[in-house]
Amino acid sequence: MPGRAKEEVQDVEVATFLTYLQVEVEASPYTQRNYGQALLEFSRWYVDERKHAPDWLKLKRMDFRAYLRFLGRGNLSRSAVQLRFSTLRSFYKFLVRRGKLPDSPIKDIALPKKEKRLPQFLTIDQTMALLEAPLRELAEAQKGDEKIDSAPYLRDAAIFEVIYSCGLRVSEMCALRVQDLELNERLIRVRGKGKKERQLPIGAPAITAIKRYWAALDHPPTGELPVFLAHPDKPSPIYPRIVQLRLKHYLAAAELDPTLTPHKLRHSYATHLLDAGADLRSVQELLGHENLATTQVYTHLTTDRLKQAYDAAHPRA
Repeated sequence: MPGRAKEEVQDVEVATFLTYLQVEVEASPYTQRNYGQALLEFSRWYVDERKHAPDWLKLKRMDFRAYLRFLGRGNLSRSAVQLRFSTLRSFYKFLVRRGKLPDSPIKDIALPKKEKRLPQFLTIDQTMALLEAPLRELAEAQKGDEKIDSAPYLRDAAIFEVIYSCGLRVSEMCALRVQDLELNERLIRVRGKGKKERQLPIGAPAITAIKRYWAALDHPPTGELPVFLAHPDKPSPIYPRIVQLRLKHYLAAAELDPTLTPHKLRHSYATHLLDAGADLRSVQELLGHENLATTQVYTHLTTDRLKQAYDAAHPRA
């Protein structure tokens, strides 16, 4: 189990829940770590307040209201508070489903509303500059050394192309296996949150980038092997931290904001689709969002830009 949180937590209920996340839900290592950390934080707070470890099956609504007040006195953002209670809700839903409790003690606790923050995204020109950055860097490197290994550059180029072409979460991209690709049909199969699968179209430039990357490897992956390898001579998949670091490097090379995350390519994908006239329901399915409200945040981006264009161009604005 990833992360320090589970190692510290000796509580049977919490340990069972974290195992459930790993084995049955197949949650990402980051989700497992974050959930474990959130439960550990609550446990530590409870011990400080009550001088003994929490008995999860006997906690009352007032315990969680006290925890909410404690969080409110800190410097946490509203989103951070929401995330902690989202973990607690998921934990108690698990306990209820397993028959440990008749109902959740945190049901209907009112939380502070999240700050409304619109997703960051790249313009189309900025996106193209980023997608071209690995190949530009490879060309520059080859000027000084024609024998340089091109595979890492071609892998990075293919990764960014696939994330943008298909609107993938970075965890979904890292989990892609060769057998998930139907390149002749221009389709890929993606396993998203909660083990939900969806089939997505993939663009020709992304397919070309994948094939170019594989051609640079001594042993191109097949079957159940990862599409993108962390090391050319090992079958281990690329992992998110590498992608984050490589993206940071290429953003700087393209003179773009190096603090942007791989998820911003997903935001860019959604925004560009809506700008081009795609309907909201289709974008929801492509992104794998369970609720339409999650997708609707992107409509605010397009609406704001329309307003700006109107204000700048209309004589009676």
